[in-house]
Amino acid sequence: MNRILVTGSSGLIGSEVCTFFGNLGWEVHGVDNNMRARFFGPSGDTRWSQKRLEKSLAQFTHHELDIRNRQDVLSKIAEVKPDAIVHTAAQPSHDKALSIPFDDFDINAVGTLNLLEGLRRYSVNVPFVHLSTNKVYGDRPNTIALREEDTRWAYDDPKYHNGIPETLPIDQSKHSLFGASKTAADVMVQEYGRYFGMPTCCLRGGCLTGPNHSGVELHGFLSYLIKCNLERKEYTVYGYKGKQVRDNIHSYDVARFCYEFIQNPRKGEVYNIGGGAQNAISILEAFQLIENFSGQEMKYTYVDESRIGDHICYYSDLTKIKTHYPNWEITKSLHDIFQEIYTSWENRLAVKA
Repeated sequence: MNRILVTGSSGLIGSEVCTFFGNLGWEVHGVDNNMRARFFGPSGDTRWSQKRLEKSLAQFTHHELDIRNRQDVLSKIAEVKPDAIVHTAAQPSHDKALSIPFDDFDINAVGTLNLLEGLRRYSVNVPFVHLSTNKVYGDRPNTIALREEDTRWAYDDPKYHNGIPETLPIDQSKHSLFGASKTAADVMVQEYGRYFGMPTCCLRGGCLTGPNHSGVELHGFLSYLIKCNLERKEYTVYGYKGKQVRDNIHSYDVARFCYEFIQNPRKGEVYNIGGGAQNAISILEAFQLIENFSGQEMKYTYVDESRIGDHICYYSDLTKIKTHYPNWEITKSLHDIFQEIYTSWENRLAVKA
C-alpha cells in the first residue's frame, strides 16, 4: 500500500489532500498541531477537520507534531517511511507575521528545511510537494501596467494577458515578513531538487479556497467574506477601491495536481497554481456574487490604506503547469466554489445556532 505524509493535515489544502489520497486507497499520515487556533483564536481552530478525517478515512493516522522540532520531524519521517510528502503546514497570514516574526520564520522556513533534510536522509527519490504562495513575488506584480475598470483592476500589458508566469522575478521587491519566510522555503525546496536531485516542486498558490476553510479575517479571503455576509457582519476592505483581483482555486483541484506530480515528478520545479483568468474576481464582484446567493446585502467598511505587499491584481498564468501536466485542469468554476462555500457556512452556522 502506498503511504503519504501530509503536513498541515487539518487545514484546507492538507485535509483535501488527505481525503483525495485516502479515497484512492493510500495510507495517510497527517501531521498537525492545531497552531491555527493559537494564531487566530477559536474561529481558526481545525480540530473539527482532524476529527472528520479520523472518522471518514479508514487508513488515516494523526500525528501531533510541531514541524519546528527538528528531531521529531527527522524521527517521524524515518518512522513513517512515506512514498510521498505534501507539505502544507505554515503560518499562513502575511498580516499576522508582523506580530510573530520568529514563529513565522521558524514555521515557514525552518520547518520546511527540517522536512526536506529529514526526507533526504530517508530517501532522495520520494516526491516532495510544497505549498508555496504567490507572495514570493512580493509587490512586483504591482509594477505591471494596469487599467481601472468599473468593478476591478485589469492588466493593461498584453504580455500578462494570461496572468502572472513563473518567470516573474521574486527579489528586489517588498514581500511582507510572511512573503519573505515563504520565499526562503520556496528557494530551499528548489535547491534540494536541483542540488540533491530530489523530486520537488513549489506550488505558488493564488487564493486557495473551498468549503473546508476555517475562514478568518487575516486568512481565507473568500470563506471569510461569505461567512461575514451570512452572519451580517461588517467586512473591511483595505485599499485599491475594493477592485483588487484574486484568482480562486478549489482545494480539490490543488489535491488533484499533487497527485499528478507525485505520479510523474520533476526536480526542483515551480508552478503558479490558481484559478487563472477564468476564476479571477475582485472584492466588489465577490460582494455582488454572494448577495445573489444569499439575498443579503454585503456590509462593509473601506479603509483607504492597502496591506503591505498586497497585490492590486493577481491571477496565475497556468500555461506551464498545463504544459507539463496536460491531464490536469481546473474542474471547479467560480460559481461552483461560491456555491460550496455558501452551503458549507449555512450548515455550520445552523449547527451553532
